Amino acid sequence: MVFKALPYTLQLILFIPRVLLKLHKNHTKALKRTLSNTHGSHSRSQTPISHLQTSDHLSQKALIFDVEGTLLRSSSVFPYFMLVAFESGSLIRAFVLLALYPLLVLVNDELSIKIMVMISFFGIKKDGFRVGSSVLPKFLLEDVGLEGFDVLTRGKKKVGVSKLPLVMVECFLKDYLEFDHVFGRELTVFGGYFVGLMKDNKNTMKHRINEVLKDEDYANVCFSNKPEVYVIRNEEKKAWQILPRERCQKDLIFHDGRLAFRPEPLNMLAMFVWFPFSILLSISRIAIAITLPYGASIPILSFTGVHLKLTNNNPTPNMKSHDLKQHKGRLYVCNHRTLLDPLYLSFGLKKPFAAVTYSLSRMSEILSPIKTVRLTRDREQDAQTMDKMLKLGDLVVCPEGTTCREPYLLRFSPLFAELSDHIVPVALDTYVSMFHGTTASGLKCLDPFMFMMNPCSVYQVRFLDEVHGVSLQTSDASSTSFDVANYVQSEIGKTLEFKCTSLTRKDKYLALAGNDGFVSRSNK
Repeated sequence: MVFKALPYTLQLILFIPRVLLKLHKNHTKALKRTLSNTHGSHSRSQTPISHLQTSDHLSQKALIFDVEGTLLRSSSVFPYFMLVAFESGSLIRAFVLLALYPLLVLVNDELSIKIMVMISFFGIKKDGFRVGSSVLPKFLLEDVGLEGFDVLTRGKKKVGVSKLPLVMVECFLKDYLEFDHVFGRELTVFGGYFVGLMKDNKNTMKHRINEVLKDEDYANVCFSNKPEVYVIRNEEKKAWQILPRERCQKDLIFHDGRLAFRPEPLNMLAMFVWFPFSILLSISRIAIAITLPYGASIPILSFTGVHLKLTNNNPTPNMKSHDLKQHKGRLYVCNHRTLLDPLYLSFGLKKPFAAVTYSLSRMSEILSPIKTVRLTRDREQDAQTMDKMLKLGDLVVCPEGTTCREPYLLRFSPLFAELSDHIVPVALDTYVSMFHGTTASGLKCLDPFMFMMNPCSVYQVRFLDEVHGVSLQTSDASSTSFDVANYVQSEIGKTLEFKCTSLTRKDKYLALAGNDGFVSRSNK
């Protein structure tokens, strides 16, 4: 009963500020008036945006979009500042921002944003700020309304004007929605660090918009006092649908950050209430996984919320004669979701075996209940290491070389196909409710702890049909290791309904962390 009543209690805590917000509704129009004066002064009649969804007369016009008012379904920008505070700042910074939420709803939009900018950005290094390109795009894309997006695609040129700092929205709008120009608030920088203040660049913004729209026939979406104005009604926006992934201009394959939920105030309050218990629970779960036998640890972990779903499409096959002669174990090849992949595979088979990986923190190596061996990315040396491990028993490898959270598979390195003629593909998928157990820019030593801190997590393990490698050329001498690697990737992709790509570990780290992914062991 206590846990059942908890959500209602949390809602009651935030109910009073929301009521007060309605009483102070007249203050929330200040920023809209400011933005509406950034271009033009001639007023004409306003038209509902719904009239444009089936109209083609905008195909030769430049569209000026109020990003928050016409594209995003949510009317609150608090979650995006919370992501900056939590992911680029610290847990304490995020807690301070949440504690000030009642104040934020009482003041007008302009002052509210200034407060959130100060808390979220103060002291953050400008060159190291990557949340705008690695974390925010996923949450912003999930907030885009299909109806607003349909209008966006009809314009000849797309210009976005946002009340958020430019570093938060520019990457999202240009890379994923293909905006031609983006205008937002500029942040003050001193000594290479954000000082938490926004520049008064309204006149500069107005001048730049005039330059962009010079000699252009344009229309304005959700701005007043413009030559041609299209507005969004609140009742329309509430009924907007979520933009389907396949409609996006660019696939979102990589994203970073620890939070696996949209950080609305109520959700963050629940997270902070859960956080102290989650630390103790995480340590307990890891201790259970390390010390207890499989028969005892699996049901206990399931009872605590860590679930394993096993689909054994491949009953234990007979070893091939070539592998028997070579005294080699089975080679399990799986896609890479978290550092715990080999451990859950071991739970699924209820037996220990060795695992090789390209990236492993010292902490994970110490805590792992199964033997782990680090690869060097030197092809000949890694081949010798894996061949030696196979002669000692069964081995698991993740040929992607790095984790990927989204429903995509990175390129499979073909080295595994040359080492064994007995390859068992394994399709892995995960679900977490609060924290991601992977990171590209954070501390990798915390990955297993963060995964185990989730109130509920699910690991799906599916064994597929055996695949022949090229270590022994038999009937198909024309088959290469690349063919085998691509085939295994495609079979795992079909099973999970993931899209196969040719992207690599280097592509991921360049996109998320600005480096090639080679981090010294001392920094992990």
